[in-house]
Amino acid sequence: MPTVLIVEDDTLVRDALTRSLTAAGYSVTAVGTAMDLMRRLVPQYPDLVVLDLGLPDLDGGQVLKMVRAVSRVPVIIATARGDEEEIVRLLRDGADDYLVKPFSGEQLAARVFAVLRRSGQAPPDTLHVGDLVIDMTQRQVRFGDTPLELNRREFDLLAYLARRQGAVVTRRELLTEVWRGSDVYDRAIDVHVYWLRRKLAESGGSPDCLQTVRGVGLRLVAPSA
Repeated sequence: MPTVLIVEDDTLVRDALTRSLTAAGYSVTAVGTAMDLMRRLVPQYPDLVVLDLGLPDLDGGQVLKMVRAVSRVPVIIATARGDEEEIVRLLRDGADDYLVKPFSGEQLAARVFAVLRRSGQAPPDTLHVGDLVIDMTQRQVRFGDTPLELNRREFDLLAYLARRQGAVVTRRELLTEVWRGSDVYDRAIDVHVYWLRRKLAESGGSPDCLQTVRGVGLRLVAPSA
């Protein structure tokens, strides 16, 4: 699993970015200062750094030069500054990509994937949970040779659980990360789980792979025929 180090001083933004990249299948560590970055960078290099420019102890442009002095780790700049000259300068100084806030978690995850793909470290485009195969690029799912016809939310829910295969995911997390804070009732999860189980059964798989952990959330395990 690729490792990502987020450097962002705003706690709310840092937590949101961490959730988004974790959901996309990355192992994420987050810090709030340049010094914390350098302390974590040297002993064990991450696969990628997401770097904010407006840090409390050092400007991100200086930090980028410090990182480049000791490592070739890919760096994505993520900041509210959108000046074209500064963007060009930072890219010339060694940044691999640049995102101007505000941006979505999906956009960041896509940029991280693209940068890591160039370095040969991107996570797989296809998730396997037993005989259940989830093609993240084509947004297609099949059990063995049988395709499952899923709507957008069913696919997103199944893929999110597949990223955490075997782990219990809370209902609150699912509402936040899959429904993205939409004005929905908790019952929406139950409805989508019902249809996912039904479609799995119709494809020849076991609906029991989607397990409800009472009072906590859901867990996806390898389905059996």
